[in-house]
Amino acid sequence: MADIASRQRHLRTPPLLWAVIGTLAALLFAAAIAFRQPIPGDAATARMLDQVVLWQSLIPRAAVALLAGGALGLSGALLQRVLRNPIADPSTLGIASGAQLALTISVIYASVLGDLPRELVALVGGLAAVFIVLALGWKRGLEPVTVALSGMTLSLVAAALSSALVLSHGEYVMSLFVWGAGSLHQQSWDGAITLSWRLVLGIAASAILLRPLTVLALDDASAKSLGMAVNGARVLVIGVAVWLAASVTAEVGVIGFIGLAAPAFARLGGVRSPREMLIVAPCLGALLLWFTDGLVQLTAMGGSDLIPTGAAAGLLGGPLLIWLLPRLSVAERPGAQGPVARRLARPGRGFLLLTLLLATAGLMALFIGRSFDGWTLVTGQMFEDIFPFRGPRVAAAIAAGALLGASGTLMQRMTGNPLAGPEVLGVSAGAGVGFAVVLLFTLTPSLALMMTACAIGSLVALVIILTFSAASGFGPERMLLGGVALGATGLAILAAVLAPGDGRAIRLLGWMSGSTDRVTGFEGLIALGAAVILIGPVLLLGRWLDILPLGAPMVRGLGLPVSRTRMIVATVAALMTAVATYFVGPLSLVGLIGPHLARLAGFSRGSYQMIAAACISATLMVLADWLGRMVAFPYQIPVGLFAALVGGPYLVWLLRRGPAKGA
Repeated sequence: MADIASRQRHLRTPPLLWAVIGTLAALLFAAAIAFRQPIPGDAATARMLDQVVLWQSLIPRAAVALLAGGALGLSGALLQRVLRNPIADPSTLGIASGAQLALTISVIYASVLGDLPRELVALVGGLAAVFIVLALGWKRGLEPVTVALSGMTLSLVAAALSSALVLSHGEYVMSLFVWGAGSLHQQSWDGAITLSWRLVLGIAASAILLRPLTVLALDDASAKSLGMAVNGARVLVIGVAVWLAASVTAEVGVIGFIGLAAPAFARLGGVRSPREMLIVAPCLGALLLWFTDGLVQLTAMGGSDLIPTGAAAGLLGGPLLIWLLPRLSVAERPGAQGPVARRLARPGRGFLLLTLLLATAGLMALFIGRSFDGWTLVTGQMFEDIFPFRGPRVAAAIAAGALLGASGTLMQRMTGNPLAGPEVLGVSAGAGVGFAVVLLFTLTPSLALMMTACAIGSLVALVIILTFSAASGFGPERMLLGGVALGATGLAILAAVLAPGDGRAIRLLGWMSGSTDRVTGFEGLIALGAAVILIGPVLLLGRWLDILPLGAPMVRGLGLPVSRTRMIVATVAALMTAVATYFVGPLSLVGLIGPHLARLAGFSRGSYQMIAAACISATLMVLADWLGRMVAFPYQIPVGLFAALVGGPYLVWLLRRGPAKGA
């Protein structure tokens, strides 16, 4: 009886919390109205304008927050039910990012594509994203962690593509970042009216699909035995969910993680049946987004939001996802690690080959290029004239690639996870947060200050994810997803800094893209020196790197202090990431690719893998920098973005190497 009473109290508490959130949201809205900035001018004109702002901006904004939150809550509930995945939502499945990329393309190339309806464009982008994610996860039976990891990786690739498009079309499209970060500003009732009928249609379609949703909670075999066309029903439900999410994205931009939070809080309140979930999740989504928007308005400065509402929701969503990870009741499988690589009998020959490849890539980047007259081999006086421009960027690419490869090796060895890396564990995004903080509070930051801030941000992010991993017992893939969630939180902070579109935002966007075209000769030397100083001493710790993947009990049994060893390795990895990220941005993914390729090539010992990974990653970064200059000549694709466009597909390909469904 005591257990039943305790359970009942547990189930009564969340609805009380919901009421508190709703009350606070209403109070915040009332405070936003009461304390809004007064309109200057004579009393009569000011009163009239004040009424216009109230009825054509503030109240429609509240309506849009409620409607968008409801649509996202319903979308998340549908996706989680049909995929049997408690961490599925438009953010974790890449739907919102796919819709945003499609809309960005349609805005930039409107003269070619014509005036296509925004809703149709967003729907196509969202459907394309979810199709890719589900195709990647199908081999592993749509396992929740794999599907979400594929979706969030796809989101990173889509973000890289969007940034590349914006950078290539100048400052006049910087306003896309304000919209992309999820701004709820309204100037009429048009947005609310549009979202209202779409939400009504979504609710009606969900009601019609209620029976299939109930049956789809069973396994596929049981659902088929009851006469259900499983794939057809699943496509219909996913189509409704994607349409709802794409409608919100087309109207107000990307709103992160509301679709994840609303069903999660509903389940915590004891909601289990599909009928109850389809009622409660939209209501909670509406309250959560209204509450978040109220906080944004309350902190507004000078009449403009400090950060867009979508970015604010993203700040809450990353920690929520990390909190939900231990509650996943799925068995993790080590298949994503890939095949066991053979060990090289003569690693010296392998190192010689990698060195020759790196030298070849460096010489090609220095001597071969394109001009308006075609391909050119630069020699003589022309080489002397162009070396001050090409030399530093090649040096920076070599150093950054080597540092990321070495850092990725340390992280993979420390965590025992061959899919770990500074970019996918959120460490690079942590460096970005440190960089953004310096830009916000310093007008002319020095190189030393910026690198120090990047190092602190990287170390904090790495310590957070390792602490959560140790406390919650994450398996390799859960920890990887936790790192991606932490990275999403960092990128939401960066989106908040980008949203104003001022000079700092342009500088931050240029840094995020990983452009090396402004690296000076001094900075190139600093990068090379940092690579030598940070990588060289770690090669002496080969025994540590061989022992750490064996796990904490074995490490202790072999005489190593686990906590101290891991902290030293984590600190060095964070410093490497900070220096590299400063030059090539947070999205390159070569810190994942290099160590993995080195392991597959047979460099199995810790120190050998680190040297090989450094050479491979440096070669990849030099090639990415060179191809970024050549592919779109006379325009340039920044090295970080170009590497991400290659690294993202490589990561999802690794996920496809897992065991087949039912294996």
